[in-house]
Amino acid sequence: MKTPELILLQLKTLGPHSAKMLAERLEITPMGIRQHLQSLEKRELVCYEETRSKVGRPTRYWSLTQQGHAQFADGHARLSKVLLESAHDLFGTEGVEKLIRAREEKLYHRYADELAEEADHLGQLACLVRLRQQDGYMAELQEHPQGMLLIENHCPINVAANSCSTLCNSELQLFHRLLGNDYRIERTAHAISGSRHCAYLIRPREH
Repeated sequence: MKTPELILLQLKTLGPHSAKMLAERLEITPMGIRQHLQSLEKRELVCYEETRSKVGRPTRYWSLTQQGHAQFADGHARLSKVLLESAHDLFGTEGVEKLIRAREEKLYHRYADELAEEADHLGQLACLVRLRQQDGYMAELQEHPQGMLLIENHCPINVAANSCSTLCNSELQLFHRLLGNDYRIERTAHAISGSRHCAYLIRPREH
């Protein structure tokens, strides 16, 4: 993978970074990173905000623009959007909801079969992350003071979800079905609402 692509990937998965932080992660000189960032900025793939400290010069923190995020877009998502629109024209809202339920059901059975092989909750969560990674969600699991945080740095159905919120509701419902009633699942960040990723807080339900 070329350096500009690595920079975009870092910003996609980890959020805003300074040139120095990117240089350390990618083991490239800060000057080299800045040259790549300037080139990416000219292509309108990245932008920056300056953060001032009490001493010294302001630090530029770079992040992806909307066009930068689009570099990770999945062509299947656009096809899904066209198909959903066509289904709505042909079969109405009820027809679209049936399609989404059928998709959820198929995912549920595929995921549930894999999760059933895990002995404990953490193993199931790790398995779920692997499955979401395979499906293009760039998923990761992080510890959280209240439980575990499932983060999806990319949404391969984003284009379709922007035109059909039922898809996002189905994703959340899928997690509820997979993990059972012993856990509360709350979406804490939502890509189509402006966040750079989707995140789900998973915590034990108090009895």
